[in-house]
This record gives sequence, structure tokens and C-alpha cells, in this order.
Amino acid sequence: MHLLRTSILSALLGLGAWQCAQAQQGLNNLWTGGFSSWAGPPYGGLDLNFLSGSLQLGQTSRAIGFRHSSANITDANGVLLFATNSAFIGDVNGDTLLNGTGINPSAYTSSYPNGFTIPQSALILPKPTSPGIYYLIHGTLDNQGSLTAQYLYLSVIDMSLNGGLGAVELKNQVLIDDALNAGKITAVRHANGRDWWVFCHKAFTNTYYRLLVTPNGVSVDGTQSIGIVRPADAGQVCFSPDGTKFAYYWGVEDLEILDFDRCTGLFSNPVFISIDDDNANSGVAFSPNSRYLYVSSASDCYQYDTEADDITASMVHIAQWDGFYSPAPPFATGFENAQLANDGNVYFGTGNSTFHLHVVHNPDVGGMGCNMVQHGVELPVWFSNSLANHPNYHLGPVDGSVCDSLDINVGVTEAVLEQALQVYPNPSAGVFTVRYAAQPEAGVLEVRDLGGKLVLRERLPAWSQVHAVHLREAPGMYHCTLRWGAQQGTTRMIIAP
Repeated sequence: MHLLRTSILSALLGLGAWQCAQAQQGLNNLWTGGFSSWAGPPYGGLDLNFLSGSLQLGQTSRAIGFRHSSANITDANGVLLFATNSAFIGDVNGDTLLNGTGINPSAYTSSYPNGFTIPQSALILPKPTSPGIYYLIHGTLDNQGSLTAQYLYLSVIDMSLNGGLGAVELKNQVLIDDALNAGKITAVRHANGRDWWVFCHKAFTNTYYRLLVTPNGVSVDGTQSIGIVRPADAGQVCFSPDGTKFAYYWGVEDLEILDFDRCTGLFSNPVFISIDDDNANSGVAFSPNSRYLYVSSASDCYQYDTEADDITASMVHIAQWDGFYSPAPPFATGFENAQLANDGNVYFGTGNSTFHLHVVHNPDVGGMGCNMVQHGVELPVWFSNSLANHPNYHLGPVDGSVCDSLDINVGVTEAVLEQALQVYPNPSAGVFTVRYAAQPEAGVLEVRDLGGKLVLRERLPAWSQVHAVHLREAPGMYHCTLRWGAQQGTTRMIIAP
């Protein structure tokens, strides 16, 4: 995606684009997790917050708890609006959102009133062109004999209601009545930069249901039969950050990677990859550059290069469970659901309610250089694999495509970059923070002395707004340059004696 679409209107649209970028900044920065706050340590609520561009852990106490099912959304400032564990919807305080009970009616739901164990069973999307209105697309396990869902539901949340805490104004509207594979509800931005494609899979077939989300509502746009036949299954699905690839993995039925056209909503070129396992625990996540796919399967973790001529042969076995337990047997830290975070890392749940997550620190690097660290993130409370189900809210239009017809601009002009750039405190002792306008792609921070010598170079994650710097240099004046492609902003900072 281009940082700035070239057109004669660029200068006029720059401020509006910047405001749009800011409005999109929060949304998926927060992962709500933890459960049974009322029980006290080692239980409790846990927030994984990536708004600053790095992971910040925060403990909280709230009525809502999370297991495998977790979906939430924040405002532009990163403040939680509401969240769901698929059993009910909680407000910013963790209390039940007005009219937020009784979603997903079924016997399974009644058995799990404190949160589902079904990954990706709920997804939240902003209603296009309607600020404060959100669509919750969700499902449950309706047929426990066949392990399938019978319905895909729509609920609508209006944040202007109940004094700004929000309320559910439409609940459990049936979108699809058919035997569906439970969970694995995912979405990707339409090529026009405004609408959304939403997908789920029909059980015992190779058919995907395709839904379209527009300012007029949510509707079934059609179906597509492609790839392997999948019976009732679990596992995880995901789109690449750029929306051009799709991955579906369930350890019993193995891995599929498909190309995707954001304009037509159609898959193509399925690649089936057999992995030598039959594990129920499964996860998939793409790297920030959309090239590398990370696959987790209980005791093993793999990397695939989706741009290789032979994707199957590109497999690198990046990790095998090292025998670590958290805090002790039988709580093994295996590999389960995966998720790309706003800090540019890929995180894996452990398959148990442990005190740890696994992390890939350099997912854009092929092979072992990706730096997979087992149980590399220590958590203060029990965590039950509640990696939030977030689409890429920040994906813009496919520039120049036949569907790029709404004149939506993503990114900001260089003038706005300069205006938004701040360094504080300034002067400092070398420890300072850089604040900047959010951008839809990763950038680079460079610090040089007055002689032009490079003294620091660090990555700026896509859609971050602040970056902490620890500079151990002699007192004096330095130039800080932030660069995204051809766009850049520069300011000066002083290290005081």
C-alpha cells in the first residue's frame, strides 16, 4: 500500500487523511484477557496494551472474563469501548453492557456463561460512515454432536446510548442458517477502503460464506467452493496484513494458503500443505510484511515463506516445545492460537491457562533469524489464550484498482508529519519520547549528531504514535528523523550536560 496516494488533491486532503488516520489509531491496540477476577490471585483481569508501540501489561478487576473467545474495540485514544467473550458483552468497566446478555442462545452457551472456549467466535467491525455504531458478528456451538454452529448472528451496539457506555440495540439477528464450522470468523477490508468482507466456513464442505458490510448493513454476498473439504473442525484462520493472502489451519486437516482479491471478495490459487501432526491445538498468523506465515501446532511451531516458488519446501521448524511448565506440571507451555500485534511481534498462546506467552520478535525475517522465544512474555495472572480476534482495521484502499472509487486517502502529508512531531522532555538526559502522527506502515527513527553521524536507528511499528528512546551519547544537539518510505519529518533534541 502506498503511504500517500498521488493526486492533485493530496495537499488539500492531507489534514483530512491525518484525522482519518488518528480516528483509526486505537481500535485494535488492546487485548483483554484473564478471568475470575473475583477469585483473587493468581486469577484476575489482564490487559495487553500496544498503543505505545510496545507491549504494556496492566492488571484489572472486572466481571467479564475471557478464555479462547475474545473480541474488543477501543476508541481513537486507545480507551476500551466494549468487549465480548461470546457469552455476553461487557462495557468499559467490565460490567455487562446494557442489553448485552443473552447473545448466542444455545445449550453450549448456557454451559459456558463466563466465556467460550471457541477461538474466533466473535468479531467487531465499525459500521461504515456511522461513527459510534458497531457490528458484532458472532456464533456459538449449536450442534454439540457434530461440533458445528447452526447460525451466524449479528448484534448492533450504539455507543451513544446509556450515557456513553453503550447499549445493544439489535441482538441475535440471524445472518446464516446452515451447518457452519464453529468459530473462525474473520474479516478483511474491501478494496474501496470503506467496506468489509466477512467469512465463515460451511462444515463438511469446501465452501466459504462471504458477507459484505457496507453503510447499508450486513448481508450475505454469496458463497465460494475452493480448496479442500473440511469436516467439523477447530483451528484458526487469518488474513495477511495487506489483505492479499488467507490461511486456514487445523492440525487434523492441515494447512491451506489462498490468494485473495479484495475487490471481488474471491479466493484463488489454493496451496495445501500437509504437516506431520494431528494436534487439536492450532494457530496461524502472518508477519507484518505479509510474507511469512507462522503456524503453531501444540508442540511445534513453523514458518512458511508465502512468496517462495515452493511454499511447502520453504518450511522452517522454528521451535519445538522445550519442556517448560507454567507454573508447574501439568500446565505445559505448548503452542496454540497466534496473533500479530501492533508492536510488530507475533504472539502465541500456550494451550493452557499459564503465566506466559511465546513471542516472535522479528517475524519479517526468514528462518531462525525471526527470533522465536518460548515463554518469552511473563504474565502477572493466569491467562487463558484470549488473544483478541482483530482484523486489520487500518488497511486502506487498493490504490488504482477499479474498486478504489471513494477517494479515500490513507497516510499524511509531510507538512502534517512535521506539525505532529514532538520530542519530550527536551532537553533530556538522553531518555525521551518521540510522538508522531500514526502511519499505515512501519517506519524508521534515525538520530544523528550535528556532524551527520548515525548514533541510533530503530523501527517504528505501523500505527504506533509514540516511541521511547534511550540514547547514551555525549551532551549536545541531535537531529531526529522519522521516515516512512519517501515521507519524513525531522526535529531537534538536546541532551543536557
